[in-house]
Amino acid sequence: MKKGTVLTIDDDNDLQMVMEQYLEGEGYRVLKAGDVKSAGEAIETTEFDVILLDLGLPDGEGLTLIPQLKAKSDAAILVVSGKSDTTEKIVCLEMGADDYLTKPFEMRELAARIKAVARRIDHNEENKADSQPKSDVIKLEKWTLDRGQYQAFSKDGTSLNLTTGEFQLLEALVMAPNRALSREQLFELTRDGAYDIYDRAIDIQVGRIRKKIGDDKGEIIKTIRGVGYMYVGKAEAA
Repeated sequence: MKKGTVLTIDDDNDLQMVMEQYLEGEGYRVLKAGDVKSAGEAIETTEFDVILLDLGLPDGEGLTLIPQLKAKSDAAILVVSGKSDTTEKIVCLEMGADDYLTKPFEMRELAARIKAVARRIDHNEENKADSQPKSDVIKLEKWTLDRGQYQAFSKDGTSLNLTTGEFQLLEALVMAPNRALSREQLFELTRDGAYDIYDRAIDIQVGRIRKKIGDDKGEIIKTIRGVGYMYVGKAEAA
């Protein structure tokens, strides 16, 4: 019984073969791409549930491929890279990746990560219709949050240029007004990843969001010392 379709984007043929054999043994359908060009062609012709993306590709940088993949596919993106730098991981998450796994890794962990990100995507889709407020456009303080466009806009329609990660974090806070959310909860709601590794990523993103919405003093997104953050501003369906 097939669990879903996985696209592996990596120029390491040996690793590709190992992942393919293991994941197919776990019930997944696996397609392979060795560069940016072939990955783009695969996305155009096939619907995927999960994409495994290496950052070092022969014809381009995997990092720049993340927003392209997000624009053309609803698949969860799991970065699989030999780069272990924390900043690199945070940047990938901010660009829209759902998780990050450092090489070398155990195949059992890879399968567990795939299951986790796929489950989060499915869960979000199932509960999208039940989210409050119901509207895709939510009126906030001096701007609106457009959930359909993954962006926030000022009253004159100017985009606040939120990254995917910033949008997801702001949305999570707005959807739970006047409720303190811990960093762990925010990562579970927005990343489904190993939040202990990226603890500072939440703080960094909140700082950037505050700057973009003009909340430098933290009066709209409050810091709850020892816990996390809480949205206390206006939030109503448009």
